Amino acid sequence: MMVRDADNRETSRPPLIAHVVYSFSVGGLENGVVNLINRLPEEAYRHVIISLTDVSPEFTTRIQRKNVEMHALKKSPGHALKIYPRLLGLFSQLKPAIVHTRNLAALEAVVPAWMAGVPVRIHGEHGRDVHDLDGSSRKYRLLRRLYRPFVSKYIALSRDLEAYLRDGVGVPASRIEQIYNGVDTVRFRPAPGGRAPISGSPFNDPACWIVGTVGRMQAVKHQTNLVRAFIIAHRSDAEAARRLRLVLVGDGPLRAEAEVLLEEAGIAQHAWLAGERADIDAVMRGLDCFVLPSLAEGISNTILEAMSSGLPVVATDVGGNGDLIEPGSTGALVPADDPQALAMAILDYFREPKRARQNGAAGRQVVERRFSLEAMVARYLGVYDQLLGVAGRASRQPEPVKE
Repeated sequence: MMVRDADNRETSRPPLIAHVVYSFSVGGLENGVVNLINRLPEEAYRHVIISLTDVSPEFTTRIQRKNVEMHALKKSPGHALKIYPRLLGLFSQLKPAIVHTRNLAALEAVVPAWMAGVPVRIHGEHGRDVHDLDGSSRKYRLLRRLYRPFVSKYIALSRDLEAYLRDGVGVPASRIEQIYNGVDTVRFRPAPGGRAPISGSPFNDPACWIVGTVGRMQAVKHQTNLVRAFIIAHRSDAEAARRLRLVLVGDGPLRAEAEVLLEEAGIAQHAWLAGERADIDAVMRGLDCFVLPSLAEGISNTILEAMSSGLPVVATDVGGNGDLIEPGSTGALVPADDPQALAMAILDYFREPKRARQNGAAGRQVVERRFSLEAMVARYLGVYDQLLGVAGRASRQPEPVKE
């Protein structure tokens, strides 16, 4: 990409990618953006992050690359039409070679990107919305179809989302790339010699058996389903009532409800609501079993992090969870919003700790073979290079993709 310096001389700089998200704070989608920015070759691409709402200063410290600009547009709820002029101005000023939007909440940014002449507009689908858990919403399909001509390429993080884009939204298969998330297998590694203590945890007694989850405490993540399952497990098994402990890492609107459920059941002392933490890798090494009780998922970073940490995983059978977990080998899949089934799956591992460790070790092997960060970054790099190469050969203003 050629730019001009102060003396109007042409100099070579890597092309700029503008990553557009609804919010840039703790979350699996945002963590994936951070991993991608940190791992893509510096000589290949530069980066800017545009959040339609807010940017968390604490979360931005995870970015290791220098000179990554952050823009928080403070958008109010509703359509982004009001901030189109600001987006158009940003894109015109920054002149990105690629705009990469993620999920429906950021999709409409492809229109001002097209208006600003951005040659490549990529949209990623990372997971389901809480208001459209099964992808059946006619409104959301129509919205995606409306913006479809302005998207150069779609990236689906799971086979489920790929099928949704193809069959539900009508995107040609040639315009969809399915790329799994990757996980840092060096950072997320098994604890040598068994479970490690978690800093600040009240449950570091080796006699405890600890089940936990990590994520924003919001409706779609459904941590209250896990709390109910934990209560059922305590009431169903005397040994579990004595030794089983629950760790919930994250914060959000469901926290208060989770606390009430535990208090009413009389077992609040057996659960630790740790709030947001930056040391998720250390938390994983302090668990015996990881649980993801979500109502919907794309490809879960936390499942991959748990598997990479050598943990057996119990998860709801939604979205891309079945792409990651091999039931009976690396974990268990249970129906969504079924605390009884979730409790029984947890108790199965509690009663058979040797099998739990074997399934956790098998999960680590699967991650090393299929879900490394290196493999993910290589796939994204290939998409960026290919699309930018095609766009670079174009001799006119980019147009909406012909349907």
